[in-house]
Amino acid sequence: MPSLIEEVASWSGGRPEFTPLVRTRARHAIADTIACMLAGANDVATGAVRATFAGGNTEGPALAVGGGRVPEAISALINGTAAHALDYDDNFRPGRTHASAVLVPALLGVALSRRATGRQLVEAYLVGLEAQAAVSRGVNPSHYTLGWHSTSTVGCIGTAAGVAWLLGLDEAGIACAMSIGVSMAAGVKGQFGTPAKPLHAGLAARNAVDAAMLAANGMTGRLDVLEAPQGFRQLYGGDDAAGWEGGAAAIGAPHSIETAGVAPKRHPCCGSAHNTVDAILDLKAAHGFNAGDVAEVHTHVGVANIRNLSFAKPENEMQARFSMHYCVAVALLKDRLELTDFTPAAVRRAEVRALLPLTTMTAYSWEEELAANARLPHRITIHLRNGSVLKGERAQAKGTIFDPFDDADRLAKFIDCSRATLEPSEAELLHSRLNQLDQAEDLTFLEAPLAEAGRKSPAKPDAAVA
Repeated sequence: MPSLIEEVASWSGGRPEFTPLVRTRARHAIADTIACMLAGANDVATGAVRATFAGGNTEGPALAVGGGRVPEAISALINGTAAHALDYDDNFRPGRTHASAVLVPALLGVALSRRATGRQLVEAYLVGLEAQAAVSRGVNPSHYTLGWHSTSTVGCIGTAAGVAWLLGLDEAGIACAMSIGVSMAAGVKGQFGTPAKPLHAGLAARNAVDAAMLAANGMTGRLDVLEAPQGFRQLYGGDDAAGWEGGAAAIGAPHSIETAGVAPKRHPCCGSAHNTVDAILDLKAAHGFNAGDVAEVHTHVGVANIRNLSFAKPENEMQARFSMHYCVAVALLKDRLELTDFTPAAVRRAEVRALLPLTTMTAYSWEEELAANARLPHRITIHLRNGSVLKGERAQAKGTIFDPFDDADRLAKFIDCSRATLEPSEAELLHSRLNQLDQAEDLTFLEAPLAEAGRKSPAKPDAAVA
């Protein structure tokens, strides 16, 4: 019986056909990720990686966001870190991953250096995304709940398939790339709230490129390493991991981007806070209260969410991205969370600090989540100072296929992320070209924005909270 890796390789090596909807959603995800790369070019995590691995390099085959030409794998490392640096990149529910923050940087360096077409980039993305979904099915949600960062584990293995496909490897080569990727899969959620967290995406992207290159040069590995004793499921999955029995039937039929989608983020913070933030914004729109009216906020979330959001009193912008208390405070004060809310000065604002103690948070039990066999909603209860009690819930955040972005949402986010690189008119033109990526004969139009990323002074945050 073929292993899961062999099944994925067979499907992807067969050069699958993709529907127009699938291709459109892939183009949207690629554009969103490039925007996040531009926004994250000057982050401390990206800067540390670029200084360590790029230095003054100018002659490599691939571009690093913010400047420098480097080997393809190093391009993936720097660009992947930038894509995930501000926690504004998309979520992929089937993989429990920030799928595109690993996939797009890994593929982009290879695609640019080897003059791939836009169509090839889109198709390689779809191969890697489906591979992430297939690998994830056998180990999640228990893998993620145990504390593994699926973005850097599942993301690495699945992305290796996409890079191998882009390199033109056959089924055997794609399978070997995935097997090697298993040996490179790492990343623990204990690093959330530190610059090492976005580094995970960069490392996974680099490892995926290296795995595919190794496979191209004859390196092999065990093809049943996901299922085998002392393999990925046994070591990384936990007692509740189901494994991949019958997994082949689900690969690409239909594609997971069609059934589940890839969810761009409305808010530049950990996705574990998004349902609660959106529920607060829903209640504000319906009832017209403001922060001064609120006496108490209680939110009930999933087990993994409460573990992810571990900073009740964040001391810096990275911790703030992983603080339910901070995100709730900003949502009470404003109509949306923005990049300018996650700076050292923003985190110290007195009006925000005063609201932190109002929030309490509890979680479902692991047994409740297993019994539900579905994503349980995040529930919010707001006590107002006049004695009123408002309740709401959200099972899906804004940006999912259940509450999707429209064209205006996508463009507004792209322009916001590009402010330190492009004028709004330039950002709009680049966004338009990315929306037509299937027709691009090459990707050279991306080189100047990537090289210039972060060179302008970004817009200053408002002096007063809206």
